[in-house]
Amino acid sequence: MKKFLDLISEEMKNAFEAAGYDRELGKVTLSNRPDLCEYQCNGAMAGAKLYKKAPIMIANEVAAKLESSEVFLEVSAVAPGFLNLKVKESFVSDYLKQMTQTEKFGLEMPEKPAKIIVDYGGPNVAKPLHVGHLRSAIIGESIKRIARYAGHDVIGDIHLGDWGLQMGLIITELQERQPELVYFDESYEGEYPKEAPFTISELEEIYPTASGKSKEDAAYKERAMEATFKLQSGVRGYRALWDHIIAVSVADLKKNYENLNVDFDLWKGESDVHDVIPGMVDYMKKEGYAYISDGALVVDVKEDTDTKEIPPCMILKSDGASLYNTTDLATIMERMREYHPDRLIYLTDKRQDLYFEQVFRCARKTKLVEPETELLHIGFGTMNGKDGKPFKTREGGVMRLEMLIKEINEEMYRKITDNREVDEEEARQTAKVVALSAIKYGDLSNQASKDYIFDIDKFTSFEGDTGPYILYTVVRIKSILSKVKEQGGLPDDASIREAGSEAEKALMMEIAKFNAMMESAYAETAPHKVCAYIYDLANAFNRFYHETKIVSEEDQEKKAGWVALLMLTRDILETCIDVLGFSAPERM
Repeated sequence: MKKFLDLISEEMKNAFEAAGYDRELGKVTLSNRPDLCEYQCNGAMAGAKLYKKAPIMIANEVAAKLESSEVFLEVSAVAPGFLNLKVKESFVSDYLKQMTQTEKFGLEMPEKPAKIIVDYGGPNVAKPLHVGHLRSAIIGESIKRIARYAGHDVIGDIHLGDWGLQMGLIITELQERQPELVYFDESYEGEYPKEAPFTISELEEIYPTASGKSKEDAAYKERAMEATFKLQSGVRGYRALWDHIIAVSVADLKKNYENLNVDFDLWKGESDVHDVIPGMVDYMKKEGYAYISDGALVVDVKEDTDTKEIPPCMILKSDGASLYNTTDLATIMERMREYHPDRLIYLTDKRQDLYFEQVFRCARKTKLVEPETELLHIGFGTMNGKDGKPFKTREGGVMRLEMLIKEINEEMYRKITDNREVDEEEARQTAKVVALSAIKYGDLSNQASKDYIFDIDKFTSFEGDTGPYILYTVVRIKSILSKVKEQGGLPDDASIREAGSEAEKALMMEIAKFNAMMESAYAETAPHKVCAYIYDLANAFNRFYHETKIVSEEDQEKKAGWVALLMLTRDILETCIDVLGFSAPERM
């Protein structure tokens, strides 16, 4: 189904052509003066130079060709040559009827869906999720959902940090505390216990303790590095302990991500490409891409067009150890081999821009990816507190993600129960749903690359550009439909009618923008465009609602038309919040 604006432009292009001018001059845009018109066309201004004619003359000739238009209600030629346009109510209502009868409201599906891998999450095992993990999870999940809705084949991968020195540190600290554990007996040949010798709480305390010790005690750090080497070399007991660390950590991570309504198709980590690295390194050496510089193995990635220094991409350190670069390149190699993706999208802090520039250039230069494979890094800004500095606890430490969610749940529960009697269990459940909208919408309504202030008071407000305001609008629509149903049921043949007021037409025209918005949000990997759209749509609906007595309307045909319009508004709002990663309750 063609986009609404494209159909309007098509009508205007035909008119330019019929008047003897280049049809491409007929491009229509949204009006920048909504008090004067709904859309505008400035093609006559551009045509004046081409045809050496006064623009107002061209505009008048084109307007004359549109007198019997099925699309335009009004076409006004305004000096010095603008065309001001208003669309017919029948054209808008016909378009919305088509939307209701078409899958995904008429959003055009790609002829050849792209295979996309979204790499987001990236937590280290054995460490609790903190607020620094929030943005990659929220933005990545939304980008995955938008791409799926747009008809593409998308795989989300958490990409765990599960193979570095932190593993050796944990194993070393465990050995200090429980040297009698069977995992440290290298002569042991039996089966290892199925239960882990630690809980997630103990594990989360062990790592920072071990990390602190290694910074002060060189011998301790040496033992941790040796433990890491043994683990990566395949020592049985160390691998069995590592399996426990992964199992306990992943169970906790899944619980925390579930609270954010975030899920991954793949739970792979750096460890998954450990065995791929030697072959990749040999290939890079053999093909002449990699060379030794100051003892390290590197690949040059600078280009003649560079205006700033781009350092070589290091593949192995001088001691032969691998780095993040190494595992990321090996992961790209593995993903190309297993999934043949058309696009690889990475979500991290924008401070890693240069790092990904190096890795992507190295992947291209060494032909780990096809020439047409798109490699995209979406670097996001920082989530700051009201003081403009990175968000912290009241004590000044890094806040755990579950504590942040708990805090917002409590604030939402307080607002829901304030001055009214509600069922405790229902209020708690509703608070959880609305709190998630506050967190996600508060983040996603900002352009990803920008820093933003995490303001709990603002984000949990039921007024203004917030998640709770959007949900309140959805719930209001559901409530109206429920009342109409109680009066005698929703009509089966409810069909959208021509708008009978400015507010109704404005709502219908907002709905008509859905396809163009969703297409743009996918193409530009921009969830903030979905947020901006639903805020405008919610405002348009609420204006219509305040000006229209829907439930008490006695004209049943008119009422049926409004019911159909409300159902479409509800469905589009719920579709949009679903791609943003949250949902609406039945009541608030």
